[in-house]
Parts: sequence; structure tokens; C-alpha cells
Amino acid sequence: MKNIPLYHVEPIRDLKEMLEKSAKTFGEKAAFLKKDIPGGPYVPVSFNQYKEDVDALGTALIKKGCKGERIAIIGENRYEWSVSYLAVVNGTGIAVPLDKELPVNEIVISLNRAEVTTIIFSPKLTEKILACKAQVPTLKHLITMEQPDPQRAEAEEAPYYSIYDLLREGRELLAEGDTAFTDAVIDRDAMQILLFTSGTTDVSKAVMLSHKNICENLMAMSSMVYIDDKDIFLSILPIHHTYECTCGFLCPVYRGSTVAYCEGLRHITKNMAEGKITMMLVVPLVLESMHRRVWDTIRKQGLAKKVKFALRLNSVLRKIGMDRSKKLFAKVHESFGGHMRLFISGAAAVDPQVSKDFRNFGILTIQGYGLTECAPIAALNRNCDFKDDAAGMPMPGTELEIDAPDAAGIGEITIKGPNVMLGYYHDETATKQAIDARGFFHTGDLGYMDKDKFVHITGRKKNVIVTKNGKNIFPEEIEYLLLKSPYIAEVVVYGEAAEDGETIVKANVFPAYEKIKEDAAAGLLETDTPEAVIRAEIKTVNKQLVSYKAVKDFLLRDTEFIKTSTQKIKRYIEDNQAAH
Repeated sequence: MKNIPLYHVEPIRDLKEMLEKSAKTFGEKAAFLKKDIPGGPYVPVSFNQYKEDVDALGTALIKKGCKGERIAIIGENRYEWSVSYLAVVNGTGIAVPLDKELPVNEIVISLNRAEVTTIIFSPKLTEKILACKAQVPTLKHLITMEQPDPQRAEAEEAPYYSIYDLLREGRELLAEGDTAFTDAVIDRDAMQILLFTSGTTDVSKAVMLSHKNICENLMAMSSMVYIDDKDIFLSILPIHHTYECTCGFLCPVYRGSTVAYCEGLRHITKNMAEGKITMMLVVPLVLESMHRRVWDTIRKQGLAKKVKFALRLNSVLRKIGMDRSKKLFAKVHESFGGHMRLFISGAAAVDPQVSKDFRNFGILTIQGYGLTECAPIAALNRNCDFKDDAAGMPMPGTELEIDAPDAAGIGEITIKGPNVMLGYYHDETATKQAIDARGFFHTGDLGYMDKDKFVHITGRKKNVIVTKNGKNIFPEEIEYLLLKSPYIAEVVVYGEAAEDGETIVKANVFPAYEKIKEDAAAGLLETDTPEAVIRAEIKTVNKQLVSYKAVKDFLLRDTEFIKTSTQKIKRYIEDNQAAH
């Protein structure tokens, strides 16, 4: 274990103090890059302007009677979302970020569970939100994130306000001396954010977070990974999710970096170049897709052998302090905009080879581990101390223990620290089940800690397959191997009881149908029959496994699995479907 000092971070008690300090320190520097016109140029918004907008909106919301109330924010990643979030939590009420992809019935359930009185929403969701209105008794105000419509403004009963009308009202109130928002005192220990979990193994829970939870997380992660005011983040992951919200929005604001909003996954490459992006938060699906695209380009150009040699060479040179990646792999850097230095991956394990390749290309790639209940980061690899096969080291101030480890040291990962949630909203039973008498949060994840204090995740407790003779099989281990196949797009491995009482391992596979067809046409496969191709791929993987872990049978599916906003498969849905 390397003994490398932590990076210096500015102490912050709450998010209000964070914004005040950042505005004072970074002033007219760009806090955000937004696009007023789709496909148009990025327009900078300074830290000073951002704080002014937050103060104005917060002041107007209090004037509308929203003090102390639950305010839902729902929409794509955009500047108005970021203004709304801090305008709510820094003195107005309790923020309830919601997934824009939810159907109307699930939005209604969340709104009612959280007792929401106000919704701030993207104009793209107007139809959805208006459909919710009559089904939420507590609802008083609807606020759209679009410019005001003069024709609608003249209507006798406008169904919603424009956020820009409220910003103008707020500025006027501030000019008149209204300090209801700017003088608001923050209780850093109180619930200020109510987040719904993505629910991969169960239905969603409502997690209560405080300013303290998030600020302690911001300070800890920033002490481990170097981020400064020269960095420019590209925001691509759903901002309602705690991973992107804390790490991809609040962290850059805290560190004086700039956040550029991506126009959509199809525009990542273009936006990288336009924004001169240096950092990105990703999930394995995105990172591995980028990696595959790089290598597909290399192979099509007939440069695979040459590039592999250059990667080996640069790996050796880097060990003696002679990094030549920018020169050797100039075209790779150009494909990512020419400024990328760091990918941080979360939500699931990433293939170590992908991380190694990107690092040797000259773009450091590290991963972390977290949960909504931990605001979210619990463990993180450092830019200067990392292991490609590990989730990271526990954050400063965070205690991480392995509960009830087996002979191999594998047990449930438990976490205690200032980042751990206050509890589940209106669910004392679930809270007591999750947080034990010692204050440790039981994650439901299984793993172990190595001699260097790096945490390794082996799977989910609920997903473990137990054989007749008591051996544990982690589906995630087998899924990881299967997903190395270019012909398997998605897979869920599960156990099923056989007639003799033994548990057999089965796989539900969504093949990469187009890839199978393409490679068969090119003569790279003997058949274009998906069933035969997948059977052969499973046979190859089974050779790498001990006999009791081998996949005995499989099913093919025609459609993708239902996934969360961070692209994790909702296993409980698949389990319920399999049961019926």
C-alpha cells in the first residue's frame, strides 16, 4: 500500500457555504457550459451568475409559499436543473430528484410518497407532468424549465409557471431587500434531499440525505482524486441519480471546475471536442462501448499489431517516467476531443483490460464503489494509487468492514461514516434492517478486502446461488466472463432447482444479433444461428469454471433487459418473470 498524502480540500459545512466559497474564489470563471440552441455553441455561465440565479430562484420559491416543502425536480441534464437543486436545498425546502424516464404511474407514486407540493420539470415532460397533476393531492405549483410563452402568459389560468419568470421575480425581490433565502440557516444534519433508489434487486426505497452526508462525501472524494479549476466535466449520466448529482455536478462546483452538458449519448464525441473535456463520469457500458469503438477503428485500419506493440512499449516507458502516449496515440486522443485525462467509472465493475488500455493510451481510468445510501461514494481508487480489479479503498472518515466473512474472506460489505444516510423515509423497519446497532450500513453487496485495503466486490447477497452441498456461486462472476464475448450483449445468470434437489446454473441471454449476422457474413463465424453461436460461447466460458459453476442451460431473449437509469439490469423483475 502506497503512503501518498491526501490532496488538500477546502472545508465546507453545507452546500450553501460551498456555493458561496466557490463564487467568491472563482467569480467570473465558467461554472457551466450550456447550449441555448440545440447543436449551437456552448455558452459559459460564471460562478457568480450561477449563485445569483440560485439566490433569485430560491427567493421566488419562498415567496410562493414553498418554504420547508418537498419540491420534485425532473428533467434531462441541463443548467436549469442545477439551479433548481441548490435553490431548493440551500434554504427553501427538500429536493426530490426524479428519474425522467419513469412512466406517469411511477412518477405519481413517487410524488405521493414524498408528499411533493411543487414540481420543477423539463418542457419535454410537460405532457407527463400535466397527467400527474390530478393524481397528487398535495400538489400546488408546477414550474417549467423553459422560457415563458407570451401566449400562455395571457391565458386566464396558466397551468404552470416558467422558471425564468421566477428568476426575474426573485431578482426584483432581492433588489428590494428580501433576504428570506440568502439568510436562511442550514441544518446540516436534517433531511434535505429525498432520493429514490434505482431498485435492481427490490422495489425502490426513499433515502433521506442531509447536507452533512453530501459535503463529507465531496471533501473525502476530492482528497483522493485530483480535480482542479482547469478541469471540464462532460455531464452524460442521469443527473437525478446520486452518482452524477454528487460527483458530476456538485463536485465540479466545489472544486471550481466547469460542467458541460452533453446533448445526448449520440453527441458525446462532438461535445467532447467542443467543450475541451478533460474528465467524465461513466458506467461500464459506456466505457466499454468507447473502448470497443477505438479497437474497431484500429482493426479496420489494419493497425492492431502495431498498436498492441506501442501499448506494450508505452507501458514500459511509463514505469521509468517516460510517458509517450500523447504522441504514440494522437488519433485516439483526437477521437476523445484531444483533452481527456480521466474517466471515473461506477455502478458496476469494469473489465480491468479496458482500464489498462485507456491508461496506456494516455487516459487514466479508475473506478469507485458507492450506493445511494452512502451519498454515494464509499470506496474509490486514487489517480495515484489504484488497482484495476478493485472497487477502491475506503474513503477518508469511512469505516468499511466485511461482515461474517467465509473461509475465503468474502462477506457482506458494511459501511459506517458521515456519508451514511439518515434512514429510509417513513420506513423504520427497513432502516433498522439496513443500519445495525453499531451504526454500520449493510450494503447487501458481497466482497473482501485485500492486504492493501482495497475492496473487491464479488456480487450481491440476494443474487448468490447456493448448491445442494452448500457452495456459493456468484452470478456476477459468470456474467463477467460471458460478457467478454462480442456475441453476448446482456446476460443474467441464475439458479434453478432440478428434480434431484441440486441447483443448476442457467443463463438468460440477449445476444448481439447484429454482430452475429455481421461476422457470419464476413466468414468469421460458421453459422449465423444465434442459438448455436451462444452455445459455443457458453461452452468456452464453462472451460474456465469449476464444474459446479458451469452454465448448464440457457434461454435467448429478443429484447433488452429492463434497466435502471445507470444501465443496471433490474434483476428482481427478471426473477419475478422467471417465477411465473
